Amino acid sequence: MSIIVNDTIAAIATAAGQGGIGIIRLSGPAAIDIADKIFKGNKGARLAGRKSHSFLLGTVCDPADGTDVDEVLVAVMRAPGTYTREDVVEINCHGGVVALQKTLNLVCAAGARPAAPGEFTMRAFLNGRLDLAQAEAVIDIINSQTEAQLKVAVAQLEGGLSQKIRRISDVLIAALAQLEAAVDFSDEDIEVLPVDDLSHMLREANAELKALGETSNRGRILREGIDTAIVGLPNVGKSSLLNALLGEERAIVTAVPGTTRDVIEEAISVKGVPLRIKDTAGIRHSVDEVEIIGVELSRKTIKTATLVLCVIDGSRPISAEDIALVEEIKSEPAVLVVNKADLPEDKSVAGLELPQNFKAQVRVSALTGAGIEELETSIEKLFFAGDIDMSDRTLITNARHTQLIERAVDATREAFELLEASMPEEVVSTVLKDVLSDLGEITGETVSEDILGRIFSQFCIGK
Repeated sequence: MSIIVNDTIAAIATAAGQGGIGIIRLSGPAAIDIADKIFKGNKGARLAGRKSHSFLLGTVCDPADGTDVDEVLVAVMRAPGTYTREDVVEINCHGGVVALQKTLNLVCAAGARPAAPGEFTMRAFLNGRLDLAQAEAVIDIINSQTEAQLKVAVAQLEGGLSQKIRRISDVLIAALAQLEAAVDFSDEDIEVLPVDDLSHMLREANAELKALGETSNRGRILREGIDTAIVGLPNVGKSSLLNALLGEERAIVTAVPGTTRDVIEEAISVKGVPLRIKDTAGIRHSVDEVEIIGVELSRKTIKTATLVLCVIDGSRPISAEDIALVEEIKSEPAVLVVNKADLPEDKSVAGLELPQNFKAQVRVSALTGAGIEELETSIEKLFFAGDIDMSDRTLITNARHTQLIERAVDATREAFELLEASMPEEVVSTVLKDVLSDLGEITGETVSEDILGRIFSQFCIGK
């Protein structure tokens, strides 16, 4: 992506398809003039004279033949008080595909350029409206599928992570200044901090970075969700359990074994823990070709899952197939879900021996909802030991940030070890400059154009 910021861009800013409203967004120095070329305000009003953050009702028309395209409400927002810190115009059309595309074609013919994915947010970053960590939080907000994911993304957008990084950077800059003063003014009577004090500063920065990096596993789970498989023999209530966790009828439930043939996937939040939960086909020997494929998919899902919910029918005797399935789930953290608690429990269930990777056993009734809350609590404790804090503003959720923090942890440790070993100040200074460069890549102060292109290419067009 080549970075151009002196022209005017335009894109459809609302989701594809029909809707009540569809918005064409323009940003750049000529945004208002371009919009005026295709806009006919009621009573002849023009956009050029409007105050910032004001609306004007009128019509989009084709300058070539004067044909009206749509009745619209146009918002005029003048720099610097906008998302991009450029002049911004938003044309609110009726949400039809044809009217939106025609309006976009007209503004581009009038002088705007079609925006690249994420280009509006990239301009917000380049113009100082957002730093890079905040800009990346925008795409996390858009992609959020649970309230937990949304809260973490909003905290990052509000600058929680950036503030933490800058505080650590300030300490490192202060230490670097002391080291460089010792080199530059070695022949003069310049007072610098003792080595012990400088080492203490670097150790403190290292400890803060390490603590920040240790949030990455929790952050990754919150951002990506836990890949969860619901598995079991046919007709034990796997689909009913999925529906109970979702609180809606998502999967087809019948008394006929083998109803689920394919893997059904949903995103849910359990006690603040996002799950990418998959309901799988019942595992059994079959001669049906389609069911055989479904069973193979179930077994593959077990191998790739982060969490397995192994469902058995607690109202019937434990079978050899139940035992074989439990033994098949060897490496993944698992919870045994004893379903059909609304029926009398068979005595053989109590004698079932579970491998060590089974961390909990919960009796539920997917039909009545009994035990579902206990199951949710078990999942929460399994991954967060009950200590999840959604108000944490310095959670690392981004793999790029994790890599940079890990490098900074290693480099700050190297810096204080070099200092304490009485190595030359120039050597320690070089290491600290590398640390500051890594931290600057998180907030965008030292990031390359190539990295920017990769980050913003993940955005949708119009944002």
